[in-house]
Amino acid sequence: MTAMSAAEYRAQAAKPKRKNKYNAKRVTVGDRTYDSHAEMVYGEQLLLLEKSGLVGGIERQRAFKILGPKGELITTYRADFAFWDHAEGRFRVVDVKGVETPVFKMKRKLMRAFLGIEVEVVKS
Repeated sequence: MTAMSAAEYRAQAAKPKRKNKYNAKRVTVGDRTYDSHAEMVYGEQLLLLEKSGLVGGIERQRAFKILGPKGELITTYRADFAFWDHAEGRFRVVDVKGVETPVFKMKRKLMRAFLGIEVEVVKS
């Protein structure tokens, strides 16, 4: 029987990385990490629009708490992007999607019903 080093054991025992069920791969540009290539393309275009002054206040992965009529937390929706569109004069919430899951569709309806916010979908 041969001895195994601690590093060899850790390498053998390490869990394999979990794949995304929709095959999306994280992408890093500079110090920014995006959940998919499509999200990266949209985010980088949004940054260019911000530099030109057409949009501002970009927030990535912004969380919105959806509260019920008695103030109880129903769910939290995390948007890919939330920002002010100066050209249109309005606040926008955008999600980049390849697949609209039933959970996303439900949260989108809750955002509209409880917060009055229309979530825009950008298809990848």
